Amino acid sequence: QVQLVESGGGLVQPGGSLRLSCAASGLTFSRYTMSWSRQAPGKERELVATITSVGDSTTYADPVKGRFTISRDNAKNTGYLQMNNLKPEDTAVYYCQTSVLRGQGTQVTVSS
Repeated sequence: QVQLVESGGGLVQPGGSLRLSCAASGLTFSRYTMSWSRQAPGKERELVATITSVGDSTTYADPVKGRFTISRDNAKNTGYLQMNNLKPEDTAVYYCQTSVLRGQGTQVTVSS
C-alpha cells in the first residue's frame, strides 16, 4: 500500500519540543522532495518546510525559521520535523507530503 504515515504529534507547553516522523511505504521515497505542511482550524494549509530528495537543501516558512528542522533518512524511508520553542500559533494538523501523496496528518497542540 502506497502511503505516508505521520506520528509524533501531541500536546506540549509553549517553549517545548516535538519531533514528527513520516514513514513512507509503497513508493521509492528517496526519489521525492518531501515537505511538511500544516493546517490550523479555520485557516488554509500552509507549507512549513521542504527538503530535497537527497537532503542537500532545505527551505522553511518564515514563521518557523530557526525553530524547526526538516530532515530525512532515505535508508529508513522516513522523514522528520524537529520542532523547538513551540508557540501556541504552531497548533495545527501537520502533514507530510510528496508530489504524489500526502499523509493523514498528526495533531500538534501547543497550550499551557
